[in-house]
Amino acid sequence: MKTLSRLAALPFFLSAIICAETRPNVLLICVDDLRPELGCYAQSHIQSPNIDRLAQEGRLFQHHYVQAPTCGASRYTLLTGRYGAAGNDALFMRAKRMQAAPQTVPPSMPEWFRQHGYTTVSLGKVSHHPGGRGGPDWNDKDILEMPGAWDRHLLPAGAWQHPRGWMHGLANGEIREGKMDVFQAHDGPDDIYPDGIMIDEALRQMKQLAADEERPFFLAVGILRPHLPFGAPAKYLHPYEKAEFPPIAHPAKPDGKTTWHQSGEFRRYHSWGRDANTDPEFASLVRKHYAACVSYADAQVGRLMKQLADTGKAHNTIVVLWGDHGWHLGEHAVWGKHTLFEESLHSPLIIRRPGISQPGVATPAVVETLGIFPTLCELAAIPVPDFTHGASLLPMLENPAAQGRPAVSYFNKARTIRSERHRLIVHHDGHAELYDHASEKGETRNIAGAHPDLVDGLRKELEARLKR
Repeated sequence: MKTLSRLAALPFFLSAIICAETRPNVLLICVDDLRPELGCYAQSHIQSPNIDRLAQEGRLFQHHYVQAPTCGASRYTLLTGRYGAAGNDALFMRAKRMQAAPQTVPPSMPEWFRQHGYTTVSLGKVSHHPGGRGGPDWNDKDILEMPGAWDRHLLPAGAWQHPRGWMHGLANGEIREGKMDVFQAHDGPDDIYPDGIMIDEALRQMKQLAADEERPFFLAVGILRPHLPFGAPAKYLHPYEKAEFPPIAHPAKPDGKTTWHQSGEFRRYHSWGRDANTDPEFASLVRKHYAACVSYADAQVGRLMKQLADTGKAHNTIVVLWGDHGWHLGEHAVWGKHTLFEESLHSPLIIRRPGISQPGVATPAVVETLGIFPTLCELAAIPVPDFTHGASLLPMLENPAAQGRPAVSYFNKARTIRSERHRLIVHHDGHAELYDHASEKGETRNIAGAHPDLVDGLRKELEARLKR
């Protein structure tokens, strides 16, 4: 595949500065481990007023799927627009390739925008490591996760000491050195948990960026919660303490060969000797603390949106809210991500653009994270690179009834493709799982044996897509 040299973009860089005042800004909000557990996704038991408002002002994608059910690999596809490795080190591996042979590695999305006249700033967890650095505590300035991408890539660690501590932090500076509690809710303001201090800095950065009349901005903000451990100020838990939650759908461990796992990440945390799969009361507590973290994250979105309005730039800013993957809350007896079931791959996506038609009307089209890079280029009127693998989402922004295309994902040695009706999962040994989403059984009944032609057709499409 042809790749575009970084030098080739320089003419566009100069022209972008000349007409910067006409270019829309971009605010990209990445939320960690957020499944579509939001009011705007018909989850009426969840309080998420700020994200719900954004959905009313923009386009909610009802069937958005990520490429990998793990943080680093999913963020790789968001930030590069390309299929890639399935591990959390995907962006660090890309950085090593850049160092060895820079002309063979296409620019990332923020680098592309930077080349075309944008000031690019990242706060929080946007790439896999908050702050975008490596080393034992993720703060080594000589080990960059995304070289050349950001004018500023920031993570104020505060009482959590360093980005590694911030990443798994609980209240008032507690960091993961041993077994942390799997959930927690302490009284106090937002900044007793990690996202609060990060958003404080994001607001300062947004104000500074908005004051620059010469260059538009690309500001990416990575909100940590609801990532494990489920810790949030107690005020966000209180509304859920006596609330009735819907039953867990399909809570049994699946039969046969699947991508099921034993929820190892979840079980590394202290759970007081209780098992969410056999203890309904404990399962309810876990779900309610997850919901509290969602409401805490939603409040941070509200702070960002208020600051954007206060700067006077909201009318000329594209806003994207994206979840890096889903999360099982007991479905298939899993508490976590890392499967190729619907719960791990289905995540929120909302795009608000200036002058959007039919605001508040959701689109049912099946879409992928890969499409965000080319879409933002089109909306910002900068060249769409030829090295991305995704299909633009612009048709759905213009018409919510527009058709999407099947979504491809992968993890470990299995791959999957999701059409409007079916999901096919193919294991490395050729074993196939086929599920019909028009059936009440959903992803609990493998119908591959009864539909060999359908399996063959979806498998061929899956293989063709991943050859790119």
